[in-house]
This record gives sequence, structure tokens and C-alpha cells, in this order.
Amino acid sequence: MEKNKNHYAIIMAGGIGTRFWPSSRSTYPKQFLDILGIGSSLLQLTYKRFLQHFEKDNIFIVTNQHYLGLVKEQLPEINEACVLGEPAAKNTAACIAFASSKIHEINTHAVCVVAPSDHLILDENKFMDYIREALGYAQKNDALITLGIRPNRPDTGYGYIQYIEHDQESNIYKVKTFTEKPTLEIAQTFIESGDFLWNAGIFVWSGSAIRRAFKNHLPEMHALFQEVSKHYGTPTELAELQKAYEQCRSISIDYGIMEKASNVFVIPSDFGWSDLGTWTSLYEISDKDANGNVLKGKNIFAYDTTNSMISANGKDGRLVVVKSANNLIIVDTPDVLMICDKQHEQEVKQIVTDIKLKFDEKYT
Repeated sequence: MEKNKNHYAIIMAGGIGTRFWPSSRSTYPKQFLDILGIGSSLLQLTYKRFLQHFEKDNIFIVTNQHYLGLVKEQLPEINEACVLGEPAAKNTAACIAFASSKIHEINTHAVCVVAPSDHLILDENKFMDYIREALGYAQKNDALITLGIRPNRPDTGYGYIQYIEHDQESNIYKVKTFTEKPTLEIAQTFIESGDFLWNAGIFVWSGSAIRRAFKNHLPEMHALFQEVSKHYGTPTELAELQKAYEQCRSISIDYGIMEKASNVFVIPSDFGWSDLGTWTSLYEISDKDANGNVLKGKNIFAYDTTNSMISANGKDGRLVVVKSANNLIIVDTPDVLMICDKQHEQEVKQIVTDIKLKFDEKYT
């Protein structure tokens, strides 16, 4: 894809990745980890993916202010002005409003891709074909576009997008409904109907279209960032940004805008995607041994063990031995050992909440 000076990428890198605990911690979350064991973090892979097709100074990373040092350490080549630090975690709507207002000050003709920093994309060429199609449509139309993943199983861990025919000769369809994570029974009916996609949380729109959407559906947030934008590049910027975030409601872009707007479109996509949201999702995409096990790390010995995910850093020569286990997730870190049945993995988030209440930040 030829680099276009009006094309921008916004990479969201502020999450904590709770479901990847105990490897992902609030001080060093999932997007900065080499989860795939290939020598690059998920953030580095995402940045490199966009760097091939977007101008370097048109790629913005939005992260928590606590992670600014980590971003610069992992992406030493990035322009400091392209790393935006949020004073507080206020979900994806605030993150996108902040980055969009920054980019609008630079280029009123901007067309933006918004993507999480911690997703796996196996077929990058195909991914960029979909992005190219979406950018072209967004440039000419007042449209909020999302990439929907063609589902291959009734998964309860994803949101779903229902789409309907659109009178275009393109691969872009009108969105009918968004559904949050359904029950297994409902997910099954979605798959059988054939007109539902997984919500990947990857968006494309023009700067003017998303600004209009904020003005219509989240007017208070729009007004807050309109005010902050007057201070960009001045000594008062950080103080004004802090003030805005204190007043900002915490809401996702899906709830705040995508589920309400009438100009939402989706591109049914298939490019080897995983949100790598859980240990099981990493298990599913990893190479397995003859017993269906994924062993990540050194000094792991598994006997009579099947269909399990075992991760250990092997520091200080520590051995991990597992005997006669099935369908488990075992994660060994220097200060936490977690053993969990894969079927109950969605409960890890609640476990982390409980541990935080008892031990504060010590183990989270």
C-alpha cells in the first residue's frame, strides 16, 4: 500500500491485560510481553505492521502515562510527539477522542485506523487489503467502519456484529446490531444464521466522521477534548488534559458510539486474527506436542499430561514438573503460581480483583 500523508494509525496500548495474569501485571502488561516467544512484544509487532504502510510520524501510540517509558524503550525509533500518555484509564472512547483531537490539530483531512496493540494477525497482507478498502471508503463517505471476523466456532468470549446487505458492489455492509458476549446457546444461533461476525475492535473512519459521532453521541466528551485541544503544544497541555480526564466518563467506543450511530459499516474479514485475550487463545494458536500440550519456557517436564498450557520462565534454574494433568493452564512466575482448568479461565479476571483487594498492588 502506497504511503498516504492523510492516512493515520492509532494504536491503543493502555490496557492491563488482566486475563493474562500472572504474566501480565499492571506494571508490565501484556502488550509489552513477548507472549509468542519470538523476540518481539505484541506492541512491537503491531507497530512494525503499520510502519510498512503508514508514514512513521502518522502512527500514534496511546497509552497510560505510567507506560510512556516502556513504549519508548520498546520503540526507540518513534517520534516522542507520536506517543500520547493518558492521565487515567477511561476506556476506549476517551482514548480515541484524545488521539483524534491531536491528529485533527495536525491534519483536518486525516483518515484513521484504530487498532489494539495486543492482537495477533497471521496474514498481514490480507489484513492490509481490508484496511486499504476501508480507508478508501472512509475517505469518500461519512462512515464508521469496523472489521468483523468471520467466526469459526460459537465463542462466548467475543462481541458479535450482525450485518445486512448494502447496495454497493463492495465488501462493505451495513451494521444491523451489536451484541455483547452472548451465552453459548445464543452464540450457536448466531453462527448458524451466517450473518454475524466477531467484533475485533479494529476501526476505520475519517477524522471529521468520528468528530461528528462524538458530538452527536458523546457531546460532553467531545466538548472536553475540544477545550484541551486549545492547549496542545503549550505549557498548560498536561494540566488541561488531566482536568479533562478527571471529568471524562469511562465508556467504550462500542457502547458510546458504535451501538448508537446510524452510519456504521462492517467488512467481513478473515486474516488469521486472535485477540490473544486469554491463555486459552494463546494455546489455540500455538504449536502443540503429541499430547496436545503447549510448553512455553525452559525446564518444563510433563508426564501423562494432555491438552494443557504450561508457561514458566525457568529463571534461577527452577524446574516445573507436571504429572497426570489434563486441560489445565499452569503459569509459573517468580512470585505467583497459577493452576486453572481451561473451562474456568474467564474467572481469572475476578481472581485478580480478589487478590488486589487482599494484597493491593503486590501481585497484580
